[in-house]
Amino acid sequence: MKKILATALALSVVFATRAQEIPERKHDGYKPHGEKGMHHRRPGGMEMKQLNLTDAQKEQMKTHRESFHKQMEELKKNDNITVKEWKSRMENLRKEQKSGMEKILTADQKKQLEKMKADQHAKMEDRRKQGGERMKQHLGLTADQSAKLEQNRKETGDKIKAIRENKSLSDENKKEQVKELMKKQKEHMKSVLTEEQLQKMKEQRHQGPHKGGKKPDMSKETI
Repeated sequence: MKKILATALALSVVFATRAQEIPERKHDGYKPHGEKGMHHRRPGGMEMKQLNLTDAQKEQMKTHRESFHKQMEELKKNDNITVKEWKSRMENLRKEQKSGMEKILTADQKKQLEKMKADQHAKMEDRRKQGGERMKQHLGLTADQSAKLEQNRKETGDKIKAIRENKSLSDENKKEQVKELMKKQKEHMKSVLTEEQLQKMKEQRHQGPHKGGKKPDMSKETI
């Protein structure tokens, strides 16, 4: 029994020592690129097809992406840097990738890409408005409640747009600020809705599949 306890104690000391030797990057909720919570926005396959890239451009894009992924893989394997330094290097790699991608496109293709983004944003806005109307009908919102939620939704949307267009902010800072805005919007919604409406919204989220095979998340309809 004493030998078992001694062995267990020795192992615990070894593990504790190794844990202390592991850099700060292993803590603070660190998640390597590619895992849940870390997403890099780049033009999708459908968007790129609509740009009618030449064969030369496609090859350049492929080479550029492969180089970026290789550098990201090397960064993931680097255990000798802190979380702050890792985020800084990752941010620089993303900026370099975006800049490199843009250099491959022609002026007309860049304009076309911006137009597609604007159209996509308009469609999202339309879906949000439709969701707000569904929410109004389902929860039986009063005119005053609808006005308050719509005003907050618009203000939140404008702030998020300003954050995303702020080139002085890193992707990580943008993500944190948007997350905080969403949290405040949710709190505002709770202050506007009655207890009965909040309960009804909660029950709606936990009901079975609706048309389209998905449950509507009423808490996001005004976003």
